[in-house]
Amino acid sequence: MSDPYSKIKRLIIVALFLGGFFSLLVVRFFQIQIVEGEKWTRLAKSQHQLRVTIPAKRGRFFAKSRKVGHPNEEIPLVVDVEKFHFYVDPLAIPSGFCEEIARNIAQKLEYDRTGEERILHELTKPSRSRKIEAFLPIEKRDRVRDWWKDFARANRLPRNALFFIEDRERSYPFGKLMGQILHTVTRGVDEKLPTGGLELYFDQLLKGKDGSRLLLRSPRHAMESGIVFEEAKNGQDIHLTIDPYIQAIAEDEVEKAVKKTRAKSGWALMMDPHTGEIMAYAQYPFFYPTNYNKYFNDSEMMEATRLHAFSDSFEPGSTMKAISSSIMLFANKEVEARGQKPIFDPEEMIPCDRRYFKGRSKPLTDVRTHRFLNLDMAIQKSSNVYLGQIVERIIDRLGAEWLRDQMIDRFGLGQKSGIELPSESPGFVPRPGHLYPSGRMEWSAPTPYSLMMGYNLTTTGIQMARAFSMIVNGGKLVKPTLVQAQEPVQKIPPEICERLMRSLRFVTKPGGSGTRADIHGYTEMGKSSTTEKLKGGKYSKRVHMATFLGCAPATNPRFVLMVSIDEPEYRFIPGYGMTHYGGKSAAPVFSKIGLRTLKYLGVAPDDPTGYPRGDPRSDLSTASWMREAKELKELYDAYN
Repeated sequence: MSDPYSKIKRLIIVALFLGGFFSLLVVRFFQIQIVEGEKWTRLAKSQHQLRVTIPAKRGRFFAKSRKVGHPNEEIPLVVDVEKFHFYVDPLAIPSGFCEEIARNIAQKLEYDRTGEERILHELTKPSRSRKIEAFLPIEKRDRVRDWWKDFARANRLPRNALFFIEDRERSYPFGKLMGQILHTVTRGVDEKLPTGGLELYFDQLLKGKDGSRLLLRSPRHAMESGIVFEEAKNGQDIHLTIDPYIQAIAEDEVEKAVKKTRAKSGWALMMDPHTGEIMAYAQYPFFYPTNYNKYFNDSEMMEATRLHAFSDSFEPGSTMKAISSSIMLFANKEVEARGQKPIFDPEEMIPCDRRYFKGRSKPLTDVRTHRFLNLDMAIQKSSNVYLGQIVERIIDRLGAEWLRDQMIDRFGLGQKSGIELPSESPGFVPRPGHLYPSGRMEWSAPTPYSLMMGYNLTTTGIQMARAFSMIVNGGKLVKPTLVQAQEPVQKIPPEICERLMRSLRFVTKPGGSGTRADIHGYTEMGKSSTTEKLKGGKYSKRVHMATFLGCAPATNPRFVLMVSIDEPEYRFIPGYGMTHYGGKSAAPVFSKIGLRTLKYLGVAPDDPTGYPRGDPRSDLSTASWMREAKELKELYDAYN
């Protein structure tokens, strides 16, 4: 007979063992479910779930025609195109099928033998996700997917062993059109970054917000389906002031001019002088946004991605004389308000055989010597000596600080215009009492003379176009814009603008420096410039920036247009002259862009007899301002 106590003892031991074992299970369960719960949940989900991004559609850029009666339909300049990243799940595919699958995929994607071997290599990886190709177009995705559905069904393979993840790729349907203005977005799978231009400036509005979706790794679930956690929010569209037709005209003419003059580069900026709206900006060499890698990996080609009229500052040269003349006329208003006599009379015949001025060690010279000039003649002949005479009087009466303040406060030089582009340069206007990094004074006695001639300061193309717009719109300072115009601010009395516009008309007439800017059949006015560039710390006599800045029609300006040809070849052509001058290389571009633009806009000719001799439409006796130009020449000849 067995001992009852031993049975009880065994039962207690078994109970203690089972209780201890159960306690261990509880502890282990607590450790797995509570302490390490997140770790094991993540591991399980990584084996059976895949969380992917639902890409937001990036906002588009639109433009439309300014032509009256033209279809008002907006044209998309940039769009997001749906693309797909192609993945395989190697662990879901039996090894016996790998070679056949690799061969079929390679055929569908039009790969060579090397591509097929790469796919086979990916299929043998011990992984749940291997990328085969990024940014597949929808037609290639459908080609692979349609084949796979039948193949997977026939061989009882998981349908989601091959899967596609949706993405979007930036597309520029017009290629180089507005390339530098738009810029581009890098083609990354995980991250896309804007590289400059409007894409960068408006990135926060354009990019929207991505959503997310949960994909299930199960033979019963297609990888294209799944739970949507957050819907994508598309970016905002941007509507631009640029007219794509005028833009194409400008790009065409700038390209031809740079090639003809064998220049380094060139650009043309067109703006509505009444609103500040940018109508076109063309720059050659062009920038093709879809080929950005080619540009960014070559330091020389990288230069073509820069917006020269906005981010590069330069000495404006003689185009500055239009602004300087406005300041001279305003100086008369200033002293008259103080009860003093005017500083000068625009009709006054001022002696111009003088060369040396107070504070200057070097003489002022003109292209040719003039005995006497008035304001009209001085602008037409681009006289430095005449300008020096008036500057000296202004300094004596109003002081150097007053002169500098007009350039900054009235015309906005030396400060950013606020255009919707990154990396805009403020330019530079020297300051009395300040030093350059070299230790030299920014402002000295000769500085005012240099400034009024367009040297010793730097401006940008957009600053000069805005300043010239003030002259032709009645004295209102506009805010340049690519998107939305703002109310301009009156800065110059209209009567000053009217007087200066009279002088600027003579520049394109016989005897002027910009006759090749004449737009046949229309009136125009403007100012040419041939600026010596600094090379090795010295002004070069053979390397120049050639510019023409003007507007048309002169009777009611529809646009201000600035054309700059950078480093045109320094050469002489018989019957034509030196090619590096602004009146020779930039002025013809102004004429051609202006004529094509006015015809496109449907602007009726306001000078119907203003054609060259020999043209059947020509009648110089009735052509606009030819009588005034003849009278000015006769007066000039009488005094010189």
